[in-house]
Amino acid sequence: MQSKPQTKEDISFEEFKAEVLNDYKIAVTSRECSLLGRREVLTGKAKFGIFGDGKEVPQLAWAKAFKNGDWRSGYYRDQTFMMAINEMTIQQFFAGLYGHTELEQEPMAAGRQMGGHFSTHSLNEDGSWKNLTEQKNSSPDISPTAGQMPRLLGLAQASKIFRNVSETQQLTNFSDKGNEIAWGTIGNASTSEGLFWETINAAGVLQVPMVMSIWDDEYGISVHAKYQTTKENISEILKGFQRDENDNGYEIIKVLGWDYPALIEAYQKAAHIAREEHVPVLIHVVELTQPQGHSTSGSHERYKNADRLQWEAEHDCNLKMREWMISNNISTEEELSDLEKAIKKEVREGKAAAWKAFVAPQKEEQGELIAILNKLSAESSNKNFLNKLKEELEALKEPIRKEILSTARKALKYVVSENSKAKVGLVNWIQTYYEKIQPKYSKHLYSESAENAIAVSEVKATYDLDAKEVDARIIIRDNFDKIFEKYPQSLIFGEDSGNIGDVNQGLEGMQEKYGKLRVADAGIREATILGQGIGMALRGLRPIAEIQYLDYLLYALQIISDDLATIQYRTFGKQKAPLIIRTRGHRLEGIWHSGSPMGGIIHLVRGIHVLVPRNMTKAAGFYNTLLASDEPGLIVECLNGYRLKEKMPNNLGELKTPLGVVETIKEGEDITLVSYGSTLRLIEEAANDLMEVGISVEIIDVQSLLPFDLNHDIVKSIAKTNRLLVIDEDVPGGASAFILQHIIDEQNAYVHLDSKPQTLTAKAHRPAYGTDGDYFSKPSVEDIFEKVYAIMSEVNPAKYPSLV
Repeated sequence: MQSKPQTKEDISFEEFKAEVLNDYKIAVTSRECSLLGRREVLTGKAKFGIFGDGKEVPQLAWAKAFKNGDWRSGYYRDQTFMMAINEMTIQQFFAGLYGHTELEQEPMAAGRQMGGHFSTHSLNEDGSWKNLTEQKNSSPDISPTAGQMPRLLGLAQASKIFRNVSETQQLTNFSDKGNEIAWGTIGNASTSEGLFWETINAAGVLQVPMVMSIWDDEYGISVHAKYQTTKENISEILKGFQRDENDNGYEIIKVLGWDYPALIEAYQKAAHIAREEHVPVLIHVVELTQPQGHSTSGSHERYKNADRLQWEAEHDCNLKMREWMISNNISTEEELSDLEKAIKKEVREGKAAAWKAFVAPQKEEQGELIAILNKLSAESSNKNFLNKLKEELEALKEPIRKEILSTARKALKYVVSENSKAKVGLVNWIQTYYEKIQPKYSKHLYSESAENAIAVSEVKATYDLDAKEVDARIIIRDNFDKIFEKYPQSLIFGEDSGNIGDVNQGLEGMQEKYGKLRVADAGIREATILGQGIGMALRGLRPIAEIQYLDYLLYALQIISDDLATIQYRTFGKQKAPLIIRTRGHRLEGIWHSGSPMGGIIHLVRGIHVLVPRNMTKAAGFYNTLLASDEPGLIVECLNGYRLKEKMPNNLGELKTPLGVVETIKEGEDITLVSYGSTLRLIEEAANDLMEVGISVEIIDVQSLLPFDLNHDIVKSIAKTNRLLVIDEDVPGGASAFILQHIIDEQNAYVHLDSKPQTLTAKAHRPAYGTDGDYFSKPSVEDIFEKVYAIMSEVNPAKYPSLV
């Protein structure tokens, strides 16, 4: 072990001692928070705890190398680091443990995530960007193991874009010429996840400034490394990634997690390589411990033998740092004991302050309701029952909001038949309470800024008198050209997106015009393609991540659902990632790429707009709308629409398709047909056949599934036709059920229906191969005709006798 850590500049020994003592204070403070935090969970004040004990000292070294403008993408054991960069206090630590819903008290997530999930604020109160180069940045954590890895890749790639794409040089509030590092952390066991391997490979290919720390304590929950990793050593099996004089790759560093001087040297070296050379670095931090086990759900004594427990006690990183400080005359046993006692007191005080701040508003709300119940019982014939409720509420020394509101709602049942001023007071209190409290748990699923996508006004496509009909791919291609011209921070990447201009030529010539970094090919790795987009969007770029086919989206669905869709929500509106996901689907013949798993997608990605344009002009409008907003969206282009003819608009780049607005593409009188995407072309064909037998159908294109028909225009159609059929190529109960629920439950269309609302969907299986497979698997023109005819036959069998 070295006697003195290397530092960037010469300092006096007294200054050095003060710095080391401050580091030790942070480490001990963090450890005391972990120890006391576990007790808070076990006594019932908090629901669950997962802490960073045993990882303190390497995080001190990391914090010294972390600069303003840098980004973190870590996991739930990085509390010491957050304290070391002055982004979390003792009181805030405990506020997170208790789930305090006030952002001022719990700035990481306003109580929406359990403690140990960290983030910083990228946005001002109005949703505008802060200057991210003037602060230390942390992307918001998620719990799924290795889920932080794809985003890390994008955070690092943003630096490469800012350094090498001249058009982005003006974006000085996001980057200082690409000099920022993206720092990642992960537990050694989680390196078994595919997302880790996919990200490590992609970062090596892209050569981005990413430093990946692996905290290795030899266990994943209770499972030893021998069951997790080949050779029980992640850096050993990653040796093939080590760069050399002939090949790009990683710089790989292995360091003891309890060796304070060596850790500082390792992190300074890693920072220099990544920041200056834009080379990824992997730091394998070994011989770490986890003193309290994985979480508050159990004890590590259950799975570690006596020898291992003894070794951990002797190699605790805080203890080793303490021994090193004494042996190098930085401090004495007596001084450190006094410091540790003072820290224990400070942590207890911070915990008490956090609890007091947490319970104070609930106690105030409890008092309000007690006063109302006193008045209510005085005027009610059910006084005894109401008094019992009041006494139970009064007995709660530290009430939670569930208990308060539940009491109020129970009281309402006892006065349901009464009519008193006090009852009105109770009803008003409950309503006001919902309005005040519910947003603390619900706000910011979508953007609430002035730039939200729904607020973007429609701009219809306009045409010259002699507008030509062209292959629809030309429209989407030329609109992308306008996008890249208009938005210097925009870029697109995906499989086949660059050199060949995507598989359908919707990006033809764009790479040649805008360069290989703005229009880029990517490997076959959908999760990290999405991760690239998330990370770059978090840093102020406007990425478009292309997933070649809709069913390939399933590779990345966990990242989309757990990470991208929840960013605004889990940061209480303090971070945003306005990523656009481009893909294509519908009506291809065969099991693969041809299904329309929209039901699954729309239920898993709430927080992202899901847009299903029927043609390329509408799709172009959606891209323009999203780019004028600050929100993420998924655009599903029609796979069979690129070679169909559409008139060429003269306002590409400016036309905008509105979100949540349906379009009536054919008016009719007898029945309303609702659908989206490629299926609409079949419906239009069937409508012509139905007209021949005297049935007039109204066809509505929903255009966007999330959001859905915000103006409730579909019910207006049903009020006229009194009948409804939802047609979809998704499986039964998929998107059709979602659409039907909105129309029946939210729009109350049932009051206008003279016939049962029905759906016509694909079969439950994947489409079989070939034209016949498609015909027998998905709704056909004949299926649509017969379904509509049967509905009308039931209405008027004399006019429409049964077909069979």
